[in-house]
Amino acid sequence: MNNILCFGEILWDAFGDEKVAGGAPMNVARHLVQQGAAVSFASRVGTDASGQGLVDFLKVGGLYSHLIQHDDELPTCEVTVQLDKDGQATYVIPEPVSWDNIQPDDLLDEAAIDASAIVYGSLACREETTRDTLLNLLNQTTALKVFDVNLRPPHYTLSTIETLAAGANVIKMNEDEAALLIGSNTYNLKENIIEFQKKYHAQTICVTRGENGAIAWHDYEFYEHSGCLVTVVDTVGAGDAFLATFINGLLTKQPMPQILEKACTIGAFVAGKRGANPKYDDSVLNKLATL
Repeated sequence: MNNILCFGEILWDAFGDEKVAGGAPMNVARHLVQQGAAVSFASRVGTDASGQGLVDFLKVGGLYSHLIQHDDELPTCEVTVQLDKDGQATYVIPEPVSWDNIQPDDLLDEAAIDASAIVYGSLACREETTRDTLLNLLNQTTALKVFDVNLRPPHYTLSTIETLAAGANVIKMNEDEAALLIGSNTYNLKENIIEFQKKYHAQTICVTRGENGAIAWHDYEFYEHSGCLVTVVDTVGAGDAFLATFINGLLTKQPMPQILEKACTIGAFVAGKRGANPKYDDSVLNKLATL
């Protein structure tokens, strides 16, 4: 069975008085678990009440392991989530926090070497310590390297994005991130993706388009999906759900049209629910099984 290592931030998303466990790589891991994949999750929490709450959350979800480090100095991350009238989210992220300080260790090295795929994003790489730990892992593994661009201004530099992209086999970004990294002209998106691939040499590049679905460049061909109709509650975690389904499809060697169909279906399901990790109901699981 494929084993997927998700590396990076875990945090509390605060919607007013309500707090929900989140963080893109953790969300991806949670959705992979719901889809029956074998997953490990690596991060770092503070030795505070918020950190213990996240540990308890991970234990319930089967994601707590020796790969979760504990920091005596830096706090667990709590993010303020602001939603606009269309349910689109923006984030206020404190700095520094515990996952800025993920340390290299033998357990992480072993997990990376044994993994079939490593999923990582740009947010956790905003500080040197965690970034260097990740780059060391990527340098010593033959796993499929999946880069979730996940830009959160001002928590990135273009030089870091370029470094992470250059090491990736699969790159996923949303349309706003694509506008910044590969060009803002939607009409020329395919040409821009091709030029981006020539520079970074990824095997697969996927751009999600919200309600308009997604486009993927894979094995020198383009594939598109027009998206699924849904009444949006909030968009938190929809891209993470999409990516989890996309990775699962790649590792199980499904045809790309089928992968995009399933990924858009799950992304829309999450956008229609509150928070990043709604439990899949039987109708969703049955639909996935028949696609």
